[in-house]
Amino acid sequence: MLGEGSGTGSGSQNLHVGVGPAHPAMHGIIRIMTELDGEVIVRADVEIGYLHRAFEKDCEVGGYNNAIPYTDRLNYVSPLINNFGYCSAVEKLLGIDITERCQYIRVIMSEISRICDHLTCVGASAMELGAFTVFLYMIKAREFLWELVEDVTGARLTISYGRVGGVKADLPDGFAVRTRKAFKETREVLDEVHRLLTGNRIFMDRMVGVGALSREETIGYAITGPLLRAVGVPYDVRRAQPYYVYDRVEFEVPTQRAGDNYARYLVRMAEMEQAMRIAEQALEAIPGGPINVDFEGRPIDPAAYVDQGKRGKTEGLLLLPVTLSPNLQGQDRGAWERVNVADKRVVLPPKATTYGSIEGLMNHFMLVMEGYGIRPPPGEAYFAVEGANGELGFYVVSDGTDRPYRVRCRPPCLPPMAALHRMIEGQMVADLIPTFGSVNMIGGELDR
Repeated sequence: MLGEGSGTGSGSQNLHVGVGPAHPAMHGIIRIMTELDGEVIVRADVEIGYLHRAFEKDCEVGGYNNAIPYTDRLNYVSPLINNFGYCSAVEKLLGIDITERCQYIRVIMSEISRICDHLTCVGASAMELGAFTVFLYMIKAREFLWELVEDVTGARLTISYGRVGGVKADLPDGFAVRTRKAFKETREVLDEVHRLLTGNRIFMDRMVGVGALSREETIGYAITGPLLRAVGVPYDVRRAQPYYVYDRVEFEVPTQRAGDNYARYLVRMAEMEQAMRIAEQALEAIPGGPINVDFEGRPIDPAAYVDQGKRGKTEGLLLLPVTLSPNLQGQDRGAWERVNVADKRVVLPPKATTYGSIEGLMNHFMLVMEGYGIRPPPGEAYFAVEGANGELGFYVVSDGTDRPYRVRCRPPCLPPMAALHRMIEGQMVADLIPTFGSVNMIGGELDR
């Protein structure tokens, strides 16, 4: 569309071009209306909302744990962080503390998830500039980590692993060994990418000095995460307001000063190394727990266990271990005690207790039946975690019923999107793509 513009020549006209939502780099959910003077973006208007799913309202129509699969779909590249942030807000509302082992598990899984997110961001951004080899290398590294996530949660992307008061299951046997191996392979990939990109003349020409935002504007737009640290502000929720066991591990908060696309790339590359460093320290320090070994009885099949209970032969059954099916691995009593709060108002009982005693079965039903469930006292709570894109916060209001009265998400990639027009105005139209990639917009958390 042609329109009157402010070109330098007499009678010149600016061109109005819509980029997206069909443009591949816009992920199908962003529309940017640009006004071009030649190939320079004079003015830009960023339109969001194409992926709105009513996340906050959906959270208010079911029980507190029902919202956890919805949080997976916020930032679907690092869903574990979303799970834990929401669960922590509800736990704060309830006034309960999770077990020490569970805190370590949440730290380990959060950092693995953060690396996956940064790998995807850097790899996809490089691909959009033509560096397809880098994309393949990064996705290869992400696959190493997704296999770890699958070992723990049973899924790769939409994992629903968090629970109010704990996590779904304990870490599997041999997890620490597999994690260290995956980190070794990931570090090799990051070293390859550094050699391919960091000093690459073409890559630097497209990134250095492009999409820059000043320190003042970055703070003014309430931007957090890698974009804030790229202008030299070392704000990190894990350091500023330590949660879980982040105050027990040593790590650095990488910063740059230029505030351009290249600075954001360097910050994310450095953050991946720090995330592995945190996870390795947590794996070393994670406390053990009692192993569920019975010296008086023998393991029996769950079906036989239930059958004995039906016949009234219940004496001593609660002391016998149950051999659970593989899909319930990590949910036996010993593992349950290590990773969950001992609070019947909140946490589902271990499967052995549910299947082996009427009290456990009743406890289970009371937590999942309509009109019962988790019932925090009336009040409100806000809890923030350091997501891959910055401060991810959940605000939960309880009216004393089994459903949240209000759930509000503070998405970390909304402020950068509000500032995107400032990053691209005055730049070449071709520079819109790497700048948009450096923001790492995730539609699920942006539109909710």
